[in-house]
Amino acid sequence: AASKRKRGAAAARPKKRAKGDPSAPEPAAKPGPDGAGPEEYSIPAPVSQGKWKNKERVLIFSSRGINFRTRHLMQDLRTLMPHSKADTKMDRKDKLFIINEVCEIKNCNKCIFFEAKKKQDLYMWLSNTPHGPSAKFLVQNIHTLAELKMTGNCLRGSRPLLSFDPTFDQEPHYALLKELFIQIFSTPQYHPKSQPFVDHVFTFTITDKRIWFRNYQIIEEDASLVEIGPRFVLNLIKIFQGSFGGPTLYENPFYQSPNMHRRLIRLSMAAKFREKQQVKEVQKIKKKETKKLIEDDLTETVFETPAEEKLMEVQLAKPELKATVKDKRKPRKIQRKKQKKLFRIEA
Repeated sequence: AASKRKRGAAAARPKKRAKGDPSAPEPAAKPGPDGAGPEEYSIPAPVSQGKWKNKERVLIFSSRGINFRTRHLMQDLRTLMPHSKADTKMDRKDKLFIINEVCEIKNCNKCIFFEAKKKQDLYMWLSNTPHGPSAKFLVQNIHTLAELKMTGNCLRGSRPLLSFDPTFDQEPHYALLKELFIQIFSTPQYHPKSQPFVDHVFTFTITDKRIWFRNYQIIEEDASLVEIGPRFVLNLIKIFQGSFGGPTLYENPFYQSPNMHRRLIRLSMAAKFREKQQVKEVQKIKKKETKKLIEDDLTETVFETPAEEKLMEVQLAKPELKATVKDKRKPRKIQRKKQKKLFRIEA
């Protein structure tokens, strides 16, 4: 039979120690099987004990109407930037300043927004929300990670090196863009989703008044570079003081809109067509015109020498008949035929 509990048994139990209470005595560590102390089995400290102080978060999303290539480019940027966040597509009718509220909801202070127009033109907004500045670019020559030309590879979540063209330090608007690129594309140190390795490089090069973006892998053996992707070209349009709007700080004088570019191509094609039509009309007019008779030139037969006249010979006598050569084999054939008939009759 089970013994009854005594009233004083509850008081004899040890009291539970609260978590994190330094005053409570720690339990005695059990020695190991070889008699060694507990220090041999203690867990070592992590390699980097730094704190995630630079809490930059980038919101990467787009508007409705983008094509498959833009969607793949957007997904590639999300995989390369572990400090990025995603959101649903924004409606075309919505104003751009609503993006500041979306970034505030998502707890993001930077934004990369892809805006599609006419299902063929792609614009990229880089913004420091909610106070600015922001820059608008036209994106051209897009190549994604999935293409077979990109043979490089890197660790997912690794921190990249940022390489800039020397021109970024010479002009003020490029210096502003350089700072914006550094804050957006550089992965913060000690980010939870990042890896403590540096094995690829983001390069920003200025050529032909455009910014060329490339991503290269660093090979350890000889420190050579192999392209990973994606790659694209940014044609700067404007830099605004605020986030997605505000006073214009810089406007690119060399920028040509895609609508104007397509219009010039159509005009050049139309000019070529008109030129061909004019040539055909001129040829038709020439054919219809009456041909003018050219008068005889008196000096045309100056250097012609007359040929010698030959006397005509008239044959009065009848020509002699040619002797016909008879075939010597013919009488023999006749004789053979006669003999064959005789043999048949006798038979």
